[in-house]
Amino acid sequence: MPIVSIFFGIVIRINFYDHNPPHLHAEHGGREGVFDIRTGSLMEGAIPRTATRRVQLWISMHREALLANWDLAYKGEQFLKIPGLEP
Repeated sequence: MPIVSIFFGIVIRINFYDHNPPHLHAEHGGREGVFDIRTGSLMEGAIPRTATRRVQLWISMHREALLANWDLAYKGEQFLKIPGLEP
């Protein structure tokens, strides 16, 4: 899975040709959570609470770009990196 962003030790990825709904995978501390891009909600998995809040904030800040990236990845096309949260 290509990396979209990295911040605070959280690695954000979107799969090419992945299934709907639009979502991303967030990895932190050896754990993974899958987040709905449209709502920011945790769909499955678990990452620490602070990391979950940071991912949800980041999604809310970049939702439009993430949905555009989702559309590109869904079609198997290259997408853009998105800046992380500033420390």
